[in-house]
Amino acid sequence: MKKSKVIFLMIALIGTGVLVSCSTSGKNQIKDGEVMKSNRVKVVELLNSIENGDMAPVAYINGEKYIQHNLAVADGLAGFGAALEALNGSGKVRVVRAFEDGEFVFAHTEYEFFGPKAGFDIFRFEDGLIVEHWDNLQPIATETASGRTQFDGSLEIRDIDKTDANKNLISNFVHDILIGGKAEKLTDYISTEEYAQHNPGVKDGLAGLGEALGALAAAGTPMIYTQNHKILGEGNFVLSVSEGNFLGKHSSYYDLFRIENGLIVEHWDVIEEIPAESDWMNNNGKF
Repeated sequence: MKKSKVIFLMIALIGTGVLVSCSTSGKNQIKDGEVMKSNRVKVVELLNSIENGDMAPVAYINGEKYIQHNLAVADGLAGFGAALEALNGSGKVRVVRAFEDGEFVFAHTEYEFFGPKAGFDIFRFEDGLIVEHWDNLQPIATETASGRTQFDGSLEIRDIDKTDANKNLISNFVHDILIGGKAEKLTDYISTEEYAQHNPGVKDGLAGLGEALGALAAAGTPMIYTQNHKILGEGNFVLSVSEGNFLGKHSSYYDLFRIENGLIVEHWDVIEEIPAESDWMNNNGKF
C-alpha cells in the first residue's frame, strides 16, 4: 500500500477513535509501570515521519481538533494528510533543535519540503495530543554573510532555572529594539563580546547587525516589526514570533535567541512572507 494511502487510513482511524494515544505532560511519566513519551519526543517523531514513513506518530495528533496555521495547508487531519500526499514521498527532515515550554513544543528543522527549507514549527498539546500547529519556512541560503549556516551553532539546553528571566529579556528586547527602535538600548540586550549570527544576510557581531539594518533602510526597505505574538523558551533558548514587513512585504518573523549571563549571544531566524488572505487554505490566520 502506498504511504499516502496509509496516511489517510491512519487519519480515518484516529477520527473514529479506533486509534488512541496516551496522555502525558511535558516530562516523561510512569503510568502502569510504563515510561510515557514526552511531548518533545512526540514532535520529533512526528516530524521525522515525514521522511521515514512511520505512520504511528500520526496518532499524536488529536483527530477531533487540529488547528492549522500554515496558510498553505488545509485545516484538520485531512489537510495534514493532503500536504504529505503532495510531497509524494520526497520530503526529508533533520530536526536540529527541539524545546518544550508548558503546553508548547517548538522545533528548529532542516527540510527538503518543495525545495530546501529552514523551518521553525510550534505545536500546542492538550492532554498529550497535538491540537494546534504554527510554522515559518524560508529557502536555505547557499552562502551566508557570516560564513555560518542557518542551523549550526550551540545545541546544549542549559540554565533551566533562568527560563522565565530569559523569556522576559527577549520580550523586552522585541518591544524596545525590534518594535520600539530604541537603538541606544541595544547593548542592554546583545553582548558586545560575542554575537554569533545565523541570518544568511547578516555578519557576526553588533557591527554586522548595524551594517545590515542600515543597508535595508538605505534601500527604502527597512526591517519593520509591528507586533509580537509569542515568546516561548526553555533555559538559555528563547523563540520570538512576530509580525511586520520585510522587503516591503507583510511577513512573519521567527527569531531564536541563545542567552548567556543575561545577554543575547547567538541568533537564528526564519522570515516568511504572509500570503494574501484570498490564497489561504484555512481561516485560522498565521498567528
